Amino acid sequence: MKILVPMKRVADPDNANKVKISANATRVTSEGLEWKPNPFDEYAVEAALRILEEAVGAGNLRGEVIVVSIGPDEVTQQIRQCLAMGASRGILVQGNDDELDSVVVARTLAKIVEKEKPDLLLMGKQVVDGDSNQVSQMVAHMLGWPQATFAGHIEAPADLASLRVIREVDGGAATVSVKMPAVVSVDLRIVTPAGVKNGVATGKDYQDGPRYASLKGIMAAKKKPIETTTLSALGVDTNRWVDTVSFSAPPARKAGVKVETVEELVSKLRNEAKVL
Repeated sequence: MKILVPMKRVADPDNANKVKISANATRVTSEGLEWKPNPFDEYAVEAALRILEEAVGAGNLRGEVIVVSIGPDEVTQQIRQCLAMGASRGILVQGNDDELDSVVVARTLAKIVEKEKPDLLLMGKQVVDGDSNQVSQMVAHMLGWPQATFAGHIEAPADLASLRVIREVDGGAATVSVKMPAVVSVDLRIVTPAGVKNGVATGKDYQDGPRYASLKGIMAAKKKPIETTTLSALGVDTNRWVDTVSFSAPPARKAGVKVETVEELVSKLRNEAKVL
């Protein structure tokens, strides 16, 4: 089985308060911030490994996990991080964030799928910088594949011919079954200890969260291949549907006030905040 996992590098979300707007307000600047794999994409890599592993955490896979990313050459560092987790190989499509929107990313992934012919496109539900949550739905439509979004739990039978997916929805959960090939996007609960069951893996449940790369994995990742290509070489239509006009910071919050009594609090909520 072959699983393709898209991964975008993002500025460290733990330092989001350090992100600034450029002087001309046309872009968000992230100078001086550390780049990391998008967390939801990292969860997708972990889920892909769990689907294919013969033993919990052992790294012996019944197939391939391929990580694909769009970005400058420096993104190979984040691809290597995913390879160190246990992914088999990487693909870098050279491009800049300024040239991309959700539909261009979806078209690019569709071209990679056409070339690689994976059985499963397994994605994070969204990236933490754009937060649009559009690509998985778009690429599923382009491919004409069944899709399951917001997956919090995946059960894969031994023959890997289909997936049973529990989706997180407003007010509860929905269980769906998709036949391969399919598109699945994952939510954060996919990396809970029992988030993925593959029907053959032996051993205890997984740890909570994505795995840490071992020293052996880091050394092995240096030798794993990363293919480089371009949007033009893939024949991707780069006409965007969305253009960003400008960015603006949210208005500063007013300072809070202290109250002496409950009566004063109720009065301010009713007469000043107008929420009662």
